[in-house]
Amino acid sequence: MNPDETVTEFIRRIVAKDVEGAFELCADHVVYENVPITAYEGKAAALEFLGGFVAGADELDWPVHRQAATGSVVMNERTDRFRFGEKWVEVKVVGVWEVEDGSIVLWRDYFDMAEMNAQLATLG
Repeated sequence: MNPDETVTEFIRRIVAKDVEGAFELCADHVVYENVPITAYEGKAAALEFLGGFVAGADELDWPVHRQAATGSVVMNERTDRFRFGEKWVEVKVVGVWEVEDGSIVLWRDYFDMAEMNAQLATLG
């Protein structure tokens, strides 16, 4: 797979709640950075953080609105949607990815933490 296809497949696996399968597409030394929160260095740390969040959601939908790739860098604009019971949490995200030798080595997401926290607070 080329970098664009790798990122697309990663997201497809996440939406299917196959987090372990998604991280098969990552290098062991991957860095997953949620810009307003923190960075998770290494596959195990990133998998633990995202796996816990995904497992808590009943359903996921991450529509990608735009995606562009130049060489090993892929950038996308998407809405990450998580359903908890009857309520959806929707977060507008810009992702920056670097793919080397077929593996994701960097995944950086930019989003508004206040927007996300306000929605999470309504879950009760």
